[in-house]
Amino acid sequence: MTDSPRSVAPLFTPFDVKSLRLRNRFAMAPMTRMRSPGGVPNSENVEYYRRRAAGGTGLIVTEGTYVRGPAGPSPDVPRFYGDESGEGWHKVADAVHAEGAAIIPQLWHLGAARGADPEFLADRPTLSPSGVDLDGAPLGQAMTDDDLAEAVAAYAESARLAQDLGFDGVELHGAHGYLLDQFFWERTNQRDDGYGGSIEARSVFPAQVVAAVRAAVGPEFAIVYRFSQWKGGHYDARMATEPDELRRILTPLVDAGVDVFHASTRRHWEPEFDEHERGLAGWTREVTGRPTITVGSVGVSTVFQSEHEVIDSTSQRLDRLVEQFERGEFDVVALGRALLADADWVDKLRTDRLDDVVPYVPRSA
Repeated sequence: MTDSPRSVAPLFTPFDVKSLRLRNRFAMAPMTRMRSPGGVPNSENVEYYRRRAAGGTGLIVTEGTYVRGPAGPSPDVPRFYGDESGEGWHKVADAVHAEGAAIIPQLWHLGAARGADPEFLADRPTLSPSGVDLDGAPLGQAMTDDDLAEAVAAYAESARLAQDLGFDGVELHGAHGYLLDQFFWERTNQRDDGYGGSIEARSVFPAQVVAAVRAAVGPEFAIVYRFSQWKGGHYDARMATEPDELRRILTPLVDAGVDVFHASTRRHWEPEFDEHERGLAGWTREVTGRPTITVGSVGVSTVFQSEHEVIDSTSQRLDRLVEQFERGEFDVVALGRALLADADWVDKLRTDRLDDVVPYVPRSA
């Protein structure tokens, strides 16, 4: 390496929480691929995840997988229910475990982000808290009590399947303007019943999902919850403007059974609240007492959803990451685009071979 960062050895220590046991602090972030024809993982999927595990990653978080119902628009996104999809995911989990990594599925319902003209389950309407999209425009239908109960049951069904298939936990996708996030965000939750209004009321449905998953899998199966301030196409969106609001948002999820929070940001190093240096993962750890996963432009030279290069060198960026870890801001760090470009990124860091890393290049570059 041309310049030596501070020691990354702390990031290669084990991490355990309940059923989740990691050999190091690196996770593969979930990234949608739409390469599962008919919603069933195939041999390409098995090899894709196996390679990242073989390359040293401690935890594989799968791409978003649909729960049962009108959860998304594409028939080629993998599903996490039913015998056929379950058989495919069993092969994925076995391959990852054989390489020494842990694996959890990300359970996904897009809500209004499914759009008005889905290919998958086209005869069923798009459902969301209030029947509006992320711009507040009418789209689909507001969820009835029956719709809410069906969605809760779908998450619980998929979580139990993950446990039965030998996965190490589950992640609930509550970020980026998808269904669970739509309940938290005032723009997309305009309900006037017990599911809308105050922060506490807007947390009721996501907390019900967590509680149902906990009931389905028992007390020792790890539940990870991914959340974000930003939404798809709305990168300046904020649900919490100060730490106490963040505490009010996340506490109901803790009480319902979340073990780990995956705090999704575009730039892991940026302070979340202006007067403090902690990032979102750091503040989440502070207000909940739960372990956290940080993420956001780790190991790449561009910022997520931007083609602009970051001036910092790789060593400087790693210095910042290790500093955050040593301050106790996070427990695990997730990488997305870096692992798309180079499945061996983690092992190359461990063995001081970052000069050999295959860099991520944006498609338009």
